[in-house]
Amino acid sequence: MTPTKQPKPQVFIDADVLFAGAASPTEHGASLLILRLAEITLIDTLTSEQVITEAQRNLNAKLPHTLPAFNHLVSRCLKVLPNPNPEELLTHQGIANPKDLPILVAALREGCPWLVTFNIRHFQPGHPDVGVLRPGEFVLKVRDQLARLNAGE
Repeated sequence: MTPTKQPKPQVFIDADVLFAGAASPTEHGASLLILRLAEITLIDTLTSEQVITEAQRNLNAKLPHTLPAFNHLVSRCLKVLPNPNPEELLTHQGIANPKDLPILVAALREGCPWLVTFNIRHFQPGHPDVGVLRPGEFVLKVRDQLARLNAGE
């Protein structure tokens, strides 16, 4: 019997998670772990141009010495997608904080079942097709999914 290939978990990364991953003082933080899982191709991580710009701006202002790590993570771990156009945003008004709406819409447009952020409340009431999780919660989901694959379920 040929095993069926399970799709890799796909997740959309918000700027605060990218910031935390790039600035992480250890390899043990959930944000950096998510990015490392993408680097070794266990998961697919996506983000938008808006997220890259925001994270880069914040790192440059607060922790400029982390920009090389940031650039490495972006180039090795993330698929960077264009921001949604204004028409896409209009059809989804009210499902997230206006500043963060383009991020949620980009995740929705790409079919990402998860959006990982520390700012859960910015993505409320949200959309039923995109679960919004903190990094630690997402790591637990990936661990459970990988354990099921390993068990042959």
